[in-house]
Amino acid sequence: MRMISMLVALLMAVPVFAVEMGDDGLHKPDWLRTTFKDLSEDLESANAEGKRLVLIIEQRGCIYCNKMHNEIFPDPKVDAMIRDNFFVVQINMFGDEEVTDFDGKVMSEKELSQRWGLIFTPTMVFMPDVLPQAGNGAQNAILTMPGAFGKYTTFNILKFVSDKVYETDEPFQKFHARMLKEQGVIN
Repeated sequence: MRMISMLVALLMAVPVFAVEMGDDGLHKPDWLRTTFKDLSEDLESANAEGKRLVLIIEQRGCIYCNKMHNEIFPDPKVDAMIRDNFFVVQINMFGDEEVTDFDGKVMSEKELSQRWGLIFTPTMVFMPDVLPQAGNGAQNAILTMPGAFGKYTTFNILKFVSDKVYETDEPFQKFHARMLKEQGVIN
């Protein structure tokens, strides 16, 4: 009987909907896009679908990436927000796959991460619909979300971008506080 109790406890501790892992050690949710990582082409594809391009930079063994993929992204509201509004391309912070930055420079994923000054994983880089003529992705990003956040912060930053609130004079912090009140999280 004790053995059965331990087995049941062990099974309950394992996530039922664990996200698939790729050969590169990164999480592979089904909303990720497989592309040639030509970022200008990815932006065109996102625009053609009426979605926003977001790059998610991750690394093998990242405990914060694991938290996002197994606790935050699967939340039904967060998942729906991503699926409905975003074209997500994954970049391996230490990967060797070839990437073409928005300015045409070709490099490895790890060189792109260095070029953009990225040091945390996960990092989500949100791109505008239309890029200026000059500059790389980091210089032209709408905003960058470094690190793991809870479901409300993550949902609200996705909403901030999808609703183009960044084009108003309301900063994210005030938008987030307003949304938390509307969502009944705070008074």
